[in-house]
Amino acid sequence: MEDTVMQYRTLGRTGVQVSTLALGAMNFGAIGRTDQDEATAIVDAALEGGINFVDTADMYSAGESERMVGKAIAGRREDIVLATKATMPMGDERNHQGASRRWLVTELDNSLRRLGVDHVDLYQIHRWDPKTSDEETLSALTDLQRAGKIRYFGSSTFPAYRVVQAQWAAREHHLSRYVTEQPSYSILQRGIETHVLPVTEEYGLGVLAWSPLASGWLSGAVREGREIATNRSAVLPRRFDLTLPVNRARLEAVERLVKVAEQAGLSLIQLALGFVVAHPGVTSAIIGPRTLAHLESQLAAADTVLPADVLDAIDEIVAPGTDLAPEEKMDTPPSLLDPALRRR
Repeated sequence: MEDTVMQYRTLGRTGVQVSTLALGAMNFGAIGRTDQDEATAIVDAALEGGINFVDTADMYSAGESERMVGKAIAGRREDIVLATKATMPMGDERNHQGASRRWLVTELDNSLRRLGVDHVDLYQIHRWDPKTSDEETLSALTDLQRAGKIRYFGSSTFPAYRVVQAQWAAREHHLSRYVTEQPSYSILQRGIETHVLPVTEEYGLGVLAWSPLASGWLSGAVREGREIATNRSAVLPRRFDLTLPVNRARLEAVERLVKVAEQAGLSLIQLALGFVVAHPGVTSAIIGPRTLAHLESQLAAADTVLPADVLDAIDEIVAPGTDLAPEEKMDTPPSLLDPALRRR
């Protein structure tokens, strides 16, 4: 890790420089069973390794992640590009979720209080809210930006057509626009190459890729003949059930990717993270270490550059634009998931 040098890119057209590896804090708290001391040690090591972008969300362990991040960055806030998200349910109250002005104005204050800061650099709409108009959401976000509580705002896991609609809505109503999109992207889930990445490049959006290690499939912990004992497999066992054809296909791809990595003199993690940041439309890959050891193995990819022959070999294993587990995508139009929306 001592020999790696973190790389930096401009976040969309904002002029803000961010590390190509970003620290995701989803595992801080109950989700990853990471306590405050561990979280602070991870943040310390990440900053020392050159990471300057930290991403969390209100719903991660019901606000616990934000509180942990706030304590971990205390005294060095200005050195960090800090991002959080809203819209996912925060409790059982029906209006404590979504992208309405009513909720976003309230929940941003809640996030700022948990983080112990007076503003966040990037406030993201965690998922597209079909019940709320773009104008409503963008108007609220623009007002929060003008109030100095957020510097920029972005979307997360939006379908490509919703990214476009939001850009047009901002233009039509003379509002500030989303400057980033945060999609799921990995060697095993390449669907965004077909629609989302061409759109984000067209509009100059920064792209912050989450799950670049495919929920642990590309961490090296999931191999043929080896018991799967990752934290994610305990939480989402179906995603790792090797009796299912989709997971057998993923395992076969992983075994072939391991050979590509070995031939290139890389770890599987370096191959996976190097692949994500190799796309010209991607700004940063968000890593979500649960332990210091996880972080160290991921920081080793800070300056990994994959040559063309390695990228070609990856394309032979998982074709461009292909999702090996399409049912796990989180940007599917609601009408495809709820028959009532397409059979009225």
